[in-house]
Amino acid sequence: MKAPAVVPHPARIMTALTAVFWQAADQGRLLLQRCQECGHRQFYPRAICRNCWSENVTWEQASGDGRIWTYTVAHQPGHPAWNDETPYVIAIVELDEGPRMLSRVIDCDRRDVTVGARVRLAAGATPPLAFTLS
Repeated sequence: MKAPAVVPHPARIMTALTAVFWQAADQGRLLLQRCQECGHRQFYPRAICRNCWSENVTWEQASGDGRIWTYTVAHQPGHPAWNDETPYVIAIVELDEGPRMLSRVIDCDRRDVTVGARVRLAAGATPPLAFTLS
């Protein structure tokens, strides 16, 4: 009998705009953009500040701390590569710096996940930039 084929995880799309972000993520670091004109922090990466439209945005290290703003538990995998990981928690995490980001919450009992729960960036997580309860 033939072993089942391993389905790879979907590849991320790296562009000139997002390369710095993904390189930092591969090192376990979370970067956000900050506008040098108005101070607005933003996620996802953009060429301009979404608050004042300035092109003067730079990267800064985020703390990796935040709260669960909302979440769901996926019982049907969004991709065949996630079959063995189901069920899993998908959350919108509101970072202490302000921006919200879609991510996974890992290494915990999914019944312990609640709106408002504190989370921290999970070091060495696969995929990068997952969170764990803190």
